[in-house]
Amino acid sequence: MYEPIRSKSVHSTMAGTASDFPHRSREEELDIQLAGHLAALLAVTDELRTLAPAADLDTAADRLAEQVARLRGGRAPVRTPVAAVTELPVLHRRAHALAGRALVVAASRADTAAAILAAERMDAHAAAQGDPQELSGTAQ
Repeated sequence: MYEPIRSKSVHSTMAGTASDFPHRSREEELDIQLAGHLAALLAVTDELRTLAPAADLDTAADRLAEQVARLRGGRAPVRTPVAAVTELPVLHRRAHALAGRALVVAASRADTAAAILAAERMDAHAAAQGDPQELSGTAQ
């Protein structure tokens, strides 16, 4: 029914053959993803700090920068001054979504420190939006 493949595959799938490109483990891929999500959350947090300076945002930004540096092998994240053009509710929604993504990746790689930080940021941004908190797990 189908014509057989006549040319050699461009992908090396044979056991024992050397590859021309580096492979990363699942753990390394998750570290890269988590660092990216946390760096994006840091950028939004810096925007929020520009629009509405607050001590808790300063603390959160410092903690996010520490986690990104840890995941990137000690390299600090690039932080640039931002021109605040976005409204606060939009930034809080964006930060909440980014923190949620970071929480999923942190949970999948069993990174407790990053998961706790992401969950705290989700709660803080949900509270800033006026959303009801449903993470407690208690029924009323």
